[in-house]
Amino acid sequence: MGVICHHTMSLDGYVAGPDDSIEWAFVFGEPTSLADETMKRIGAILAGRRWYDLAIERWDGVEGIYHGAYEGPVFVLTHRPPEESTSTRITFISDGIEGAVATAQAAARDKDVGIFGPTLSRQCLQAGLLDEIVIHLAPVLLGDGIRLYGGSGDRQVDLERISLGEGQQLTDLHFRVVKKPPRPQG
Repeated sequence: MGVICHHTMSLDGYVAGPDDSIEWAFVFGEPTSLADETMKRIGAILAGRRWYDLAIERWDGVEGIYHGAYEGPVFVLTHRPPEESTSTRITFISDGIEGAVATAQAAARDKDVGIFGPTLSRQCLQAGLLDEIVIHLAPVLLGDGIRLYGGSGDRQVDLERISLGEGQQLTDLHFRVVKKPPRPQG
C-alpha cells in the first residue's frame, strides 16, 4: 500500500494553468493504460482544500474524479472545513500531513492512496511520505501556472523510473521516489 501523486503535466512542468485551469489536460485523447491502472490501484484520495473548492466549482465535485469512475472515500486536509459537505464520501481532517496520510491509508485498506494537488504532493515529498509519482506528460507549453514541484526551499528528490509508455498524444512516466536514510546526528 503506497502513496501516489497522479497528475497530467505540461512539457514545461505545470499541472494547472493560470487560474487553476486544467481543461487543456483533457484534449489529448483517451486515458492511457497507466492512467487506468493507477486509478484502479487507488483506494482512498487525499486532497487539499484548494482542490476541494475547485472540484466543487468546476469539476462536478467527487463525482468528477476520474470522469466518475472513482467511488472511494476522499479526505480533504484543511484547517477551515466548510459548514456542510457536498458529499457523504468526503471527510475533512486537520491533523497534519502525517496524520492525514495515515487516515487515508487506513481507509484505502490494501490499496494505494492517491494524492491530489501539487501543494499536497509537495508536502508529502518533503515529509518523506510519497512513494510514487505518475505523470502523463502532455504536448503543450503553458508558460505559466502551478508547478508540480520546484520553488523556494524545495530540495532535490531522486526518482527511479518504473515505466515509460505512450498513448495517442500523452507520454506516461511512472517513478518510484528514492528514499534516503536519515543523516546521523552528531
